[in-house]
Amino acid sequence: MEEAGHGYSPLAGDDEAAIRGATGDVDDVKLRLLGYKPQLKRDLSVVSNFAVSFSIVSVVTGVTTLFGTGLQFGGPATMVYGWPVAGAFTLAVGLAMAEICSAYPTSGGLYFWSARLCAHRRWGPFAAWLTGWFNIVGQWAVTTSVDYSLAQLIQVIILLGTGGKNGGGYLASKYVVIAFHAAILLSHAVINSLPITVLSFFGQFAAAWNMLGVFVLMIAVPAVATERASAKFIFTHFNTDNGAGIRSNLYIFVLGLLMSQYTLTGYDASAHMTEETKNADKNGPIGIISAIGISIVVGWGYILGITFAVKDISYLLSPDNDAGGYAIAEVFYLAFKSRYGSGAGGIACLGIVAVAIYFCGMSSVTSNSRMAYAFSRDGAMPFSSVWHKVNKQEVPINAVWLSVSVALCMALPSLGSLVAFQAMVSIATIGLYISYALPILFRVTLARKHFSPGPFNLGRCGVLVGWVAVLWVATITVLFSLPVTYPVTKDTLNYTPVAVGGLFFLVLSSWVLSARHWFKGPVTNLDG
Repeated sequence: MEEAGHGYSPLAGDDEAAIRGATGDVDDVKLRLLGYKPQLKRDLSVVSNFAVSFSIVSVVTGVTTLFGTGLQFGGPATMVYGWPVAGAFTLAVGLAMAEICSAYPTSGGLYFWSARLCAHRRWGPFAAWLTGWFNIVGQWAVTTSVDYSLAQLIQVIILLGTGGKNGGGYLASKYVVIAFHAAILLSHAVINSLPITVLSFFGQFAAAWNMLGVFVLMIAVPAVATERASAKFIFTHFNTDNGAGIRSNLYIFVLGLLMSQYTLTGYDASAHMTEETKNADKNGPIGIISAIGISIVVGWGYILGITFAVKDISYLLSPDNDAGGYAIAEVFYLAFKSRYGSGAGGIACLGIVAVAIYFCGMSSVTSNSRMAYAFSRDGAMPFSSVWHKVNKQEVPINAVWLSVSVALCMALPSLGSLVAFQAMVSIATIGLYISYALPILFRVTLARKHFSPGPFNLGRCGVLVGWVAVLWVATITVLFSLPVTYPVTKDTLNYTPVAVGGLFFLVLSSWVLSARHWFKGPVTNLDG
């Protein structure tokens, strides 16, 4: 068993018991050495694994929904230069995660890694508890944010399709938007209840749609625009007229990074899919790195292409334009209307974006359900015995429906207060990245001497890359907690630190009051 030398030490503590009943498949043997018997169908190739993460990162989704934020805080210069900056540091986070993923290819992903990396200090259960809850709540927040942003985009598409704000168009109410959100989640639950072979097809189609969609939009929109921005405007114009009372250029640039960093999240999905991936200790890490790397290149091209169609930033951000202030929708609409007298082509382009966002949400639910399945398999969630059940198609179906139900509940605050809703979904970026950083921190500190890497490893650079990743996450956690509007009032306060701090308090108090007495971290489910 040479693989045991790559860090596949069994939770059961007995190699013979770990591999008893194995079918001979090397991935299943390795999973047993980690303490789990295979229950999910292993049918994903490296392309399918990559497709899940690439579809969740989805540059079309992130850049489109937060294009207005980029324009407001710094404009073209912030987007053009901020994207590669955020991308480079994100790649460091991804590399560090990929190395650990190669050593521990399980659906539990990050919380399992934390438990194993802290095992020598007996902090494993607490590390797993903290990492796991930040990860799963962050994932639920991502699904909520993605599907709600699709509901909002549908609202804008209907508005433009019925004449626009200035032409008597229909603007759906917040109740209609939440109904859109619920319908989207329902469809995602149905799709994710299908066998993994069908889901794999959807995932690969989604990745292709995202890739082709980016190229179509980055070429078509500036090509049809009758007026285009100059290269000087694209690469040098820094917008300081943000209407938020912020004058510091550095502060403005930092806030503009939110668009890039929000987009470059969710690639931990490749880790959560490893129990369904062939050659998981190699293909899981490749899925993480390739999803980030390709997204960085494709995303930068998308930003450049669309920004060439930007002329009047203040008008694009104005709530009085036809798209109601939805900046990129107005860019698409005006580009086609200026040339053809009709914005129908721009609405069609928004349709391309809508499909990409739909697939992003679909893949996000896939990742959510695998994390919920694994976390409940180890008894960490209320009613764990319910959530880790799999059906005849080897799909964790209860975890799928749990994930979409939580995502619906997390969107309900939008009916009362958008401030409260935005605070909740802020966990999507910061909460997820904290869960990314924790196992990396344990890898470069507590486990530095005893970590046994898998086939994919960074060699001597592992510790350096790990520290870069941890420091970057610490930096963005602080930066994205800063006020985004001055003067600060109850309506303009950035509630991100409140939301993240509240989550930390709940996780910590639940540990102290209850979980420390019964949660022992990852638990083997091997027979005998």
